[in-house]
Amino acid sequence: MDRSNHDIASLFAQLGIKNSDEDIEFFIADHRGIPENQALADAEFWSRAQAQFLQEAIQLDSDWSEVVDTLDALLRC
Repeated sequence: MDRSNHDIASLFAQLGIKNSDEDIEFFIADHRGIPENQALADAEFWSRAQAQFLQEAIQLDSDWSEVVDTLDALLRC
């Protein structure tokens, strides 16, 4: 059983993105505005590996799916 902490900071680390509070705030501000009809994983700023991870997290309802949904909501505001 995976007992890892799955929060926004750990998701950013998993995706290979700087994960300090300031870096996360900057990333969200810089990439906010994903259209409602576009899947999070299809946003242009993800690498192929990042997009695949995000897509699989949702499709497989993995331990990461809840925090991925949170990131999705933050990027649509």
